[in-house]
Amino acid sequence: MATTAFDKVGGDRSVVVARINGELRDLATPVTETDVVEPVTVDTPEGLAVLRHSAAHVLAQAVQGAFPEAKLGIGPPIKDGFYYDFDVETPFTPEDLVDLEKRMVAIIKSGQRFQRRVVSEDDAVRELANEPYKLRLIGSDGGADVMEVGGVELTIYDNVDAKTGDRCWGDLCRGPHVPDTRYIPQNAVKLMRTAAAYWLGDQKNEQLQRVYGTAWPSKDELKAHLTFLEEAERRDHRRLGAEMDLFSFPEEIGSGLAVFHPKGGVVRRVMEDYSRRRHEEGGYEFVNSPHITKGALFEKSGHLDWYAEGMYPPMQLDAEVDADGHVRKQGVDYYLKPMNCPMHNLIFDARGRSYRELPLRLFEFGTVYRYEKSGVVQGLTRARGFTQDDAHIYCAKEQMADELDSLLTFTLDLLRDYGLDDFYLELSTRDPNKSVGTDDVWEEATETLRKAAAKQNLELVLDEGGAAFYGPKISVQAKDAIGRTWQMSTIQVDFNLPERFGLEYQAADGTRQRPVMIHRALFGSIERFFAVLLEHYAGAFPPWLAPVQVVAIPITDGHNDYLFDVAAQLKARGVRVEVDTSDDRMQKKIRTAQRNKVPYMLIAGDEDVAAGAVSFRYRDGTQKNAVPIAEAIDEIVEAIVSRVQV
Repeated sequence: MATTAFDKVGGDRSVVVARINGELRDLATPVTETDVVEPVTVDTPEGLAVLRHSAAHVLAQAVQGAFPEAKLGIGPPIKDGFYYDFDVETPFTPEDLVDLEKRMVAIIKSGQRFQRRVVSEDDAVRELANEPYKLRLIGSDGGADVMEVGGVELTIYDNVDAKTGDRCWGDLCRGPHVPDTRYIPQNAVKLMRTAAAYWLGDQKNEQLQRVYGTAWPSKDELKAHLTFLEEAERRDHRRLGAEMDLFSFPEEIGSGLAVFHPKGGVVRRVMEDYSRRRHEEGGYEFVNSPHITKGALFEKSGHLDWYAEGMYPPMQLDAEVDADGHVRKQGVDYYLKPMNCPMHNLIFDARGRSYRELPLRLFEFGTVYRYEKSGVVQGLTRARGFTQDDAHIYCAKEQMADELDSLLTFTLDLLRDYGLDDFYLELSTRDPNKSVGTDDVWEEATETLRKAAAKQNLELVLDEGGAAFYGPKISVQAKDAIGRTWQMSTIQVDFNLPERFGLEYQAADGTRQRPVMIHRALFGSIERFFAVLLEHYAGAFPPWLAPVQVVAIPITDGHNDYLFDVAAQLKARGVRVEVDTSDDRMQKKIRTAQRNKVPYMLIAGDEDVAAGAVSFRYRDGTQKNAVPIAEAIDEIVEAIVSRVQV
């Protein structure tokens, strides 16, 4: 009997697959004495992905058991779970998910073996004749999310009955899989939801039904994940935005286009004002550019070649037609701008530039528009109209290293000021098939970015092939209060656009030189950063960012005037304060202020008025009584100025 990888590393159910000579393979794979075989356990990212991919196959088997006419799409593992796409006559219902989950548990308990079988294309076509979507994959080279094909061989995985050896079900797949279904803990699998999805993510293709699920190595890990999801739901910025009256998405305006209400406008203004002040201190100059431009500008920049699908369709303007309807002058295509960089290049090029002006740091809160697909629009974090805190730095080549170093430090320091302090960096490198420029230029830019990142003493993760078409980038990845990672700032080196726009400056020796261009969006967008902070703080913004910093609560109407005077003193110190003169009882007023996440409540009754004091109540429910007015105001102002969290 041939020796298998299982014989060398198996036995423990935590080992789900093996790495054989550097390649992930099933534990049933035959090996020789010279093969290097390493165990891969379920608590590693690779092992967990295999567990989830195997769970996706169990889901597909359960679906075809309940709905025999269902046609199979694809079923990859994803972050925190898996999904599988199906072509079914009617969408799945919540009751269907309950039934499918029970069927999955039954399959898991039966201990069916995952058995790999190599097939020819002709055999696969015959065997999968009733699976039209699988047939489309046969002969293709697959992709990152297509687990069915892409290996050196075409394979089918059969689910085999552990007792009889009969084939129970099968699927086109390149694997690997766990040895049998009992490796998937039956109490650590859950189906989460359904959604519509286009075949292979292309809107031109058929719309399928996607079932999302999650699978974990243990029941406790599943429970922890579900608890995390509950907390994430509680912090969802769309929910908090409505509850706190911060912003909304009117249907009359359109998908992905937000309006900010007065309280949301306050937070946004404070965010922007502080950023402006810091940029002024950092030597930036403020510019503005229009929302719309002739298409020729984006032809010049290359965005119409590389980015047209993400842009709104053009508007043809300025055509001239005579009385007979004949076109005397063709119209010109205008586009809503998807980015600000081409316009900043025109500002640089508006007059001659000297080396003495460099580095030239141009900054704009510029609103841009991108036609995101409806399926990916998500609140403020993925919108169709948003305002970038966009900076473009033009510097001499010899200044590039120092500028990137100071720029990354500036970026991280400013993010820390807003309360984010857990970072790692991601370096995105060139995709040769989706880029412009020479190898030498890309290598120099990438290495300079890498050195700047290394000086920050943060973890640096490589994102191979993830750069934009015009140059490599560093992304700042920040973790929020519950451990989620958000991509924040991006810093990109660009030798391409200065070349396309013919940008020049006069060097010290009188020659004309090409500047290096650095793209930088610190927040990404104001809207997205607003959403991240809202979720990070669960709506309880620190006092300096809170839309209402203080609510004054009179015990009776007779204490209103006293608190209006206190409020006037606070306003004179720049504090955002309201006096609650509603008919509600005091306790309800306190609950309302707490629900609105107000940092401070100042309560006054007869004893407070007599003593020239207030009862000082904090957002967490703690309280100090008989606090002199001046002392209370000083404490509030100090907390705002120092940007502390309370």
